Amino acid sequence: MASSNYDGILLGMGNPLLDISAVVDEDFLTKYDVKLNNAILAEEKHLPMYDEMSSKFNVEYIAGGATQNSIKVAQWMLQIPGATSYMGSIGKDKYGEAMKKDATAAGVNVHYYEDESAPTGTCGVCVVGGERSLIANLSAANCYKVDHLKKPENWALVEKAKFYYIAGFFLTVSPESIQLVSEHAADNNKVFTMNLSAPFICEFFKDAQEKFLPYMDFVFGNETEARTFSKVHGWETEDVEQIAIKISQLPKATGTYKRTTVITQGADPVVVAEDGKVTKYPVIRLSKEKLVDTNGAGDAFVGGFMSQLVKEKSIEECVKAGCYASNVVIQRSGCTYPEKPDFN
Repeated sequence: MASSNYDGILLGMGNPLLDISAVVDEDFLTKYDVKLNNAILAEEKHLPMYDEMSSKFNVEYIAGGATQNSIKVAQWMLQIPGATSYMGSIGKDKYGEAMKKDATAAGVNVHYYEDESAPTGTCGVCVVGGERSLIANLSAANCYKVDHLKKPENWALVEKAKFYYIAGFFLTVSPESIQLVSEHAADNNKVFTMNLSAPFICEFFKDAQEKFLPYMDFVFGNETEARTFSKVHGWETEDVEQIAIKISQLPKATGTYKRTTVITQGADPVVVAEDGKVTKYPVIRLSKEKLVDTNGAGDAFVGGFMSQLVKEKSIEECVKAGCYASNVVIQRSGCTYPEKPDFN
């Protein structure tokens, strides 16, 4: 396929956040009641932590947000300028400008809604022993309006795309936008994908998640999210393979595509369920001393996966690319990568 055919082929929508990342200590986690390998929304008690992180620890600022990470990684894997687009809301401030610069330099066609009143959202990334915990203060990211999506220059990105990826975190911000995009995908035989994203999404945004499940052709998640999903739906099983099959068999809005569930399990094999069957794919082994942090590992997996899905490659190829991308990212700080991928 000529590179022009990939123009804007993949569109992401989500919460653009500036990651404030630092290796912290157990005392810091305890002080702010933060658990490793979790993702939560900041409450009042968490707000002082961002300043404390920057005064106490060696902090890095990295453009992030789950969907934006995945889209940037897909763009990096594809190496075709303008193959990906992204929408979300930032503030009119230096963090917002830095984010715009970073995403544009990554080759992503970003159309941000710029909120006048709220600062650009941030995400505290607390790393202990290579494992991460995320505490998101959405701020401006929470202000995305469906009216921005409806503007002709933005809706054009929806029309142009053939594949869509939206992390579950966006369910808390603009379900109206998700509805427009998912319905467009269904009406036009395009591929719509989402992520379970975090246990709290499965628990507290269950109704919104269920509303869009019929539109999802691919559902991504990790083993903790899958087990939470199972518990919330009263399935009474902790078996990730069974859960993946059950998710893939939930009703669909259209019969154009069957649903595929893709569950990552850290260092354990990736579970893929479709047609009532499970296939397991091993991940690339990494020694503990090479692990820098797991921040962005799941996002990078999705980005790698989507980079091959838009090329209509086999599921096996998609998973391989996902495993490659996440293996690269966990050896670096945050969701970052070298100049060129070494994947073939």
